Amino acid sequence: VVSAALSAPAPVAEKFITLVGTTSTDNSGLYDEILPLFTAKTEIRVRVVSVGTGRAINIAKNGDADVLLVHHQASEEKFVAEGYGVKRYDVMYNDFIIVGPENDPANILGLKSVVDGLAQIAATKNFFVSRGDDSGTHKKELAIWRMTGIDAAKSSGQWYREAGAGMGATLNTASAMPAYTLSDRGTWLKFKNRGVLRLLAENDPLLVNSYGVILINPARHPYVKAKMGQAFIDWITGAEGQTAIAAFRIKGSQAFFPNAWKK
Repeated sequence: VVSAALSAPAPVAEKFITLVGTTSTDNSGLYDEILPLFTAKTEIRVRVVSVGTGRAINIAKNGDADVLLVHHQASEEKFVAEGYGVKRYDVMYNDFIIVGPENDPANILGLKSVVDGLAQIAATKNFFVSRGDDSGTHKKELAIWRMTGIDAAKSSGQWYREAGAGMGATLNTASAMPAYTLSDRGTWLKFKNRGVLRLLAENDPLLVNSYGVILINPARHPYVKAKMGQAFIDWITGAEGQTAIAAFRIKGSQAFFPNAWKK
């Protein structure tokens, strides 16, 4: 007689990949909306590690994930050029915005240039909260400060404050102070604790926020799940994934715009 335990089929190992990516895509709720669609099609689950872009890239360099999805193109291209990633694919874009106190003490509302806006915040010494976490958002903020010619870090702890935190926590800090900050639009749309914060500056071409997806190089890290990771990249850059991204809404507003067609 064969016991039931011996005759029962062996449990099938769960198929999954690890995606390391930015807090903005996670905080916005995008993953909750689109990843189940990929799993339903492929039976591959996606485990998400959500950190700032700089830390995400370091995790990917160590081979502690299969796919990287972040939003700082220069860093992504360097990651591939140095042999850590196979190829960068455009996925989607949204944009950054400047939010701040509704009474707008630095008077930036209506300015078309975000560089002028930050320069005015510095000139008037109004509080500005930086993420200060080497995220894609932080990298963008620093690039804009460089364009102003102002070394904001010299005023660290005075009018310029570094949160060392994700976007949601940084917005909470800005709301409590209140202060100006640079946010990705997706997290802002989802953010509930706005207090006196209002959207004050947007639509400058400098604020475009592009996202790329990269398979971590299995030649460098042989245990990377290359086949399943590439299946995810093919899906998110293909018609189904791009349609799902376009359909995602936060309070009725489109949060991300697919652009995998871009060459």
